[in-house]
Formats: sequence, structure tokens, C-alpha cells
Amino acid sequence: MFLQFFIWGVFFVTMGTYLSKLFAGQEGINTIVGQSYATQTWAALFAPLIVGFLGDRLINKERLNGILHLLGAGLLWWVSTITDSSLFFWALLTFFIAYMPTLALVNTITFQNVENIERDFPRIRLWGTIGWIAAGLVISESFFGLFELSLLPGIESGGSTNVQFQIAAVVSGIYGLYSFTLPASPPEGRGQPIDIIKILGFDALNLLRNPSYFVFAICSFLICIPLAFYYARTGEFVGAMAFGNKTGGVMALGQVSEIFFMALVPFFLAKLGVKKMLLVGMLAWATRYVLFGLFPSSNAMLILGIVLHGICYDFFFVTGQLYTDRVAPAETRTSAQALVGLLTYGAGMLVGNYVLGFWGDRIGLDPSTREGWLADGRAFWLMPAVFAAVVSVVFFLTFSDKNLKGGATDGD
Repeated sequence: MFLQFFIWGVFFVTMGTYLSKLFAGQEGINTIVGQSYATQTWAALFAPLIVGFLGDRLINKERLNGILHLLGAGLLWWVSTITDSSLFFWALLTFFIAYMPTLALVNTITFQNVENIERDFPRIRLWGTIGWIAAGLVISESFFGLFELSLLPGIESGGSTNVQFQIAAVVSGIYGLYSFTLPASPPEGRGQPIDIIKILGFDALNLLRNPSYFVFAICSFLICIPLAFYYARTGEFVGAMAFGNKTGGVMALGQVSEIFFMALVPFFLAKLGVKKMLLVGMLAWATRYVLFGLFPSSNAMLILGIVLHGICYDFFFVTGQLYTDRVAPAETRTSAQALVGLLTYGAGMLVGNYVLGFWGDRIGLDPSTREGWLADGRAFWLMPAVFAAVVSVVFFLTFSDKNLKGGATDGD
């Protein structure tokens, strides 16, 4: 888990800074950045097919995981050498097509080999978040921006250079080899017919007949459009405005916040209920972008916006997963979770990455300089803030969780 998320975290946060410098001056620079981040979401749409066909039917999951990470290592190193924006897109897309299925593989490998999933999986998965945090500290060579850590001797500004991809490539190669030593996790669906409908979670579409779940599904898709702005542009924004080379370490505070609020989810869920938890998560999105748009020169406000990630993620996504588990029939719970993932990190984030590219170019944002962000950052960030606020209002007015199993849980 640590290696799995270290690979992703060591370049994904700071990639926007690298791209803005690599392709500075090119027409449509914001679109280039948005499309590059969209490679992850495009790949997420195809990942269930790869896992469902290969990992569930043809080959041991630990071996498939190893093969895909070794392939990913070579692709990442190739990405680090590319200076053409079009070729960069296709190379990065190819990498993510290899990488995204491994997110599901590492989970199922764990599920097949622990004694008690509910007890063991959360503490194992926690190491993934720790890996993402460690990646931020390594690439920024700082301890959450507080003081320097000389972890990459001879390398300066790793987050704005191709070194981030090279580090990810090396770790991916190590992880790929290590994967072959993991406990045997044979395909559990060998001999069974392939059902693409189930693999993609479409057999859970009957849930949409529930009016409240329909509202939840639509709002989940819509709220992930502004979410893409955070993942794709916050790193380069706060780096240009305040934190420079320390950005990766400062951004890791978001994952620290995620761990903290994850522990508080059961408490707040009991106090607030599903509806209010989801609403707080949505409003935290809007608040974060307001802070970025109105207080771009305030380090404290920028850090607060980053730390809000714990509320944004845990209150919305974790609560949404729990809500889905409550309302879905037992035989479609796995498919229902796959459907939520397809709507959010798949379709919603995909649309969002193209929207942020279009919007940045529409307002003439120059992301390569601090002056560019000062000139147009307010317009850039307030648009997703308004979008998230509108989605929150629609959700508040139309969603009800009065009929959940176990009675009313909305805190009323």
C-alpha cells in the first residue's frame, strides 16, 4: 500500500507546476494541463475491464500487479523524457491505463489474504495515505514546509522537473518486483462468463429508481467537476503564490487532515446523519475555493484550504460509500460502489479536467508565474466555488435520507 500510493503521489501533486514550466508560452497551456490530468480519469473508466477480465479470470492478481508496475516503470521513465505536449498526453495515458487497475488489485490481494477484512484492511490501507504523504515530503525535500529535509542530494526543485517521474519510475520498478513475492491471490472468477454490465457496476442502476439515491448520484457526479480543479491546479497555484519548492510537503497536510477526519467519521455520522455529512463535505469544497480566490496572498488561508481536504474527502466520499452500502441490496453492493466510482472519479473528474482547462484559457490565465495567478486566480477559483455552492443547494433541497435502514439518520 505504501509503495502503491507513493508512486502516484510523488508526481501527481506537482505535475501541474512541471507542465506549466515545460510548456510555458504555448497556446492553450491550461488545456494542456487539464488534458494531462484527464489521463488518470480516462484510465479509471477502463480499469474495471482490465481487472475484471485479467485479474478475476486469467492470472494471479499479485503477478498481474507486478507486470503492470514493471510496465508502468518503463512508461514513467519515458514520460520524463518527453517535451511534446501531444506525445506527453498519450504516454501518460498509457501509464495510467497500466496503473489504475492496480488500485483495485492491491485491495483485492489484501481481501484474499487477511483473516478479518473489517479489522485488518483499514489499518493496511492507512499505509497508502502514509505513502502519499511521504511522497510529498520527498519531492519537496521539506517536512510539511516547516523545515528542509535533504532527501534528494544534488537535486533542487524536484517538483518542477522531470525528476518526479524518474523517482516514480524507480519505485514502480521496485514495487513491481516485490509484487511477485506477495501471497498468492488466484483469479476467483475463472471459468465464469464475462459480464461487462456487472464489471462496470451497471447492474446497480436499479438504485436510481430510489429518488433520494438518484439525487445523490447526480450530485456526486456534479460535485466532482469542481473537485478536479483541486487535484489538477492547487499544487502549482500554492507553489507560485507562497510555497515554491516546499509545495509537495505543504500539500501533504491534506492527507494528514484526511487521516484525522477519517477517525471522526463515525462520531459525526451519528451526530449529523448522512444528509448533513454530505452537505458539509460539499460546502467545504466551495469554502476552499473561496479562500483560494479571495485570499491568494495569505499563507494561512492557503493552508486552511489544503487542510479542508480531510472534510471534503471524508465527509463526502466516505459517507457516500457508507450510504451506498446501506441502501444497496446485498447482491449489488459491490456493483453499487463501482457505479459511484464511475460517476465520481470517472465521469465527474473527467468532465472537470476539461472544464478547468477551458476555463483557464477562457480567462487568459498564465499559470507559469505568480503575477499570472494574481491577475486571474480569483476568477479561476470562484467559478468552481459557485458551482459547488449551487450543487450543495440543489442537494439540500432535494435529498432525503428519512427512509434509510435503521430509521432517520439525518440528525433531525
